[in-house]
Amino acid sequence: MSRIREQASEHDKQQAVVVETRTESVTPGYSGKADAVRLLSFYLILLMLIPADLVFGPLGAAGSPATLFALLLFVIFLGAWLHPAHIVYRGRQPTRTAAVLFTCVIVASYISANRHALPVLELNAADRGLIFTFGWLGITLLAADSIGSMDRLRTLVRRIVLGATAMAVLGMAQFFAGLDATKYIKIPGLTALTIASDLLNRGSFNRPSATASHPIEFGAVLAISLPLALHQVRFAQPDERWRRWSQVAVIGFAAPMTVSRSAILGLIVVGIVTLPTWPKRDRRIAYVAILLASVMMWLTVHGLVGTIRELFLSIGSDSSTQSRSNAFTAAGIYVSHNPWLGRGLGTFLPQTYFYIDDQYLTSLIETGIIGALALLAVFVTAWVTARSGRRIATDLRDRDLGQCFAASIAVAAVSFSTYDALSFSMASGLTFLLVGCCGAYRRIQCDANALLVLDRRAVQNDRKAALHA
Repeated sequence: MSRIREQASEHDKQQAVVVETRTESVTPGYSGKADAVRLLSFYLILLMLIPADLVFGPLGAAGSPATLFALLLFVIFLGAWLHPAHIVYRGRQPTRTAAVLFTCVIVASYISANRHALPVLELNAADRGLIFTFGWLGITLLAADSIGSMDRLRTLVRRIVLGATAMAVLGMAQFFAGLDATKYIKIPGLTALTIASDLLNRGSFNRPSATASHPIEFGAVLAISLPLALHQVRFAQPDERWRRWSQVAVIGFAAPMTVSRSAILGLIVVGIVTLPTWPKRDRRIAYVAILLASVMMWLTVHGLVGTIRELFLSIGSDSSTQSRSNAFTAAGIYVSHNPWLGRGLGTFLPQTYFYIDDQYLTSLIETGIIGALALLAVFVTAWVTARSGRRIATDLRDRDLGQCFAASIAVAAVSFSTYDALSFSMASGLTFLLVGCCGAYRRIQCDANALLVLDRRAVQNDRKAALHA
């Protein structure tokens, strides 16, 4: 009997090794030199490290390298999906459904807008909106259906944080030096979309934008990336902790330097979503770190904390909030012209009409009620997908990553109400990339959980057979 038990125990160990090996790569994806993570990493380089106003001149605002590469990724994914030799996940994928639905609504809005003559500027804007949409679809689908394992997904997360850190360092240099070094960056074949100018100011402070188009977009990108940086520092190896902490510190310090309500709201959302899921000890450390960071900023950057406080105390009386209130009042007549499908994505030009600074209201005008609901559906689907993946994850590190993905999506969803996010290529591109990451995360967790269940049943059956032998 003891010999039988030893054989069963040895068999259990072998099965555990098999389970561990199989769960490391549970779903197929691109492999070799051009796998999905490498392609998306190159997209991140183009998106976050090249100044947003550098474009291929003949293509105008749609000619940024990141946008064109996103279109190429859509073509690559479509070819892989149609080609039987390529292995792409074709099972149930909620984020794929939401992204395709959103794209279909944008196409329908485009067709509806072209039923009548449009001014040349608005027609060009509608064409740009269609180009952007297919680029967003490409990066979402490639991430959701072609990232093959948690290791590769974590690699992409590290690169997102690294890109945000590089932007934060550049933004801090702009804040303290008052010099926008990005206007001196010259890349052969690319031209500046806007004339180089000095940094924006609010109060007595420079408002950095790093490589983004605007300080608001810069602050939103940093806030979206912060949950992923926090995930890395919580589960860093001892020899990596200093580097991970420095990334969190740089991103966390640079965000308030944009002197933007969007960035501060984003940081608050990060705390609300992530902190309740942490152990009590980690929460206490976080509270102390937040307090010390606030005191350090108050001591080192005199007046910044007070300026940020005034931003929120003056809500309702400052020009920014009054402009948004007036936009809500004036938007009704434009929504009523085509309430269901709108006038076309990107066609409500601020220079022709007025600034809205609220993507949901802008979507209501440009893509109608159906388009606004489709945009909300993308966020809700990504949130639910990340949270459902977290619930079935068995590893503590994987569970935390799911919550951090949900936090990033929540930050993006909130920030979309503070500016016209889909008009900014960096913030919108990063948002749709993270939507795809949520889909990949849930898919990998579901498949890993299914494999574990099957292997446990096999172990139990083999054990019973060994004991009855």
